[in-house]
Amino acid sequence: QVQLVESGGGLVQPGGSLRLSCAASTNIFNVIYMAWYRQAPGKQRELVAVITSGGRTTYVESVKGRFTLSGDNSKNTAYLQMTSLTPEDTAVYYCNARGPDGVDSWGQGTQVTVSA
Repeated sequence: QVQLVESGGGLVQPGGSLRLSCAASTNIFNVIYMAWYRQAPGKQRELVAVITSGGRTTYVESVKGRFTLSGDNSKNTAYLQMTSLTPEDTAVYYCNARGPDGVDSWGQGTQVTVSA
């Protein structure tokens, strides 16, 4: 099973930027995909972005043009670069990965708060 360690959350001003990291315990080119989810207060968890081992990315409409998901195979890490942040982006962000065995792993979550 893949272990995931998240970092990079914090408090940021509206319009600011933040980069989240998700370090995996295995070579990420062997992972079917890695993804970021978020859960805002009072809302259901939603898929934000996903990247396959081939580098293809998909984003939820609300973050297109603002968020970029990338992977660094040499560091076994996926990154979520977030720009033009708004209070609506405030949520706990979770890293998710589907291993080569088809089993999903989850990070513990990192809090992102966008507030003036």
